[in-house]
Amino acid sequence: MNWKKEIKNFGLVIGIFALLYFTGWITPLMGGIQSLVLSTGLLKPNVVLENKEDRAFDYTGDFLDENGELVALESFKGKTLFINLWATWCPPCRAEMPHISDLYKKVQDEKTIEFLMIALDNDFNKSIKYVAEKGFSFSVLHANKGLNRSLQSQSIPTTLVISPKGKVVFYQEGMSNFNTKEFTEFLLNL
Repeated sequence: MNWKKEIKNFGLVIGIFALLYFTGWITPLMGGIQSLVLSTGLLKPNVVLENKEDRAFDYTGDFLDENGELVALESFKGKTLFINLWATWCPPCRAEMPHISDLYKKVQDEKTIEFLMIALDNDFNKSIKYVAEKGFSFSVLHANKGLNRSLQSQSIPTTLVISPKGKVVFYQEGMSNFNTKEFTEFLLNL
């Protein structure tokens, strides 16, 4: 075994990771790779809830919209809510965003469905800029006052669907491709 060659190869790999990390390219690169995996259809949302079924959703709280206006969560009572907790620094969040955008385009004309894309970045302008640069047509909200008990999660991305009756009917921590026929029908039939 040639130790000098092994050390040289190891140093090259470390150098590439250091370059990606310090230039900030690691997050978009990992998000892009994960988005490709989602495009394969291997990771689909499971619309059957486990341990969260029929829990009442807490509508308390306000979010900041892109114009700096407060939006009350209770103003969405009586609608189907697709809620996604995300951040620009999260590669899995970036990976699922194009698929969420495609789903949004399919159902955006439905007056009974609202998408609440809740950004958890400290700097909300980063979130707004990211969505604009990617050309996503949904708007984003900022959790500037924190999250109520129904929205608190151990990880991001986290996605919830709330029925018009105020029940949590879908809850998932982790990324998924929500732009499927089954999930679209699930949303439209609530």
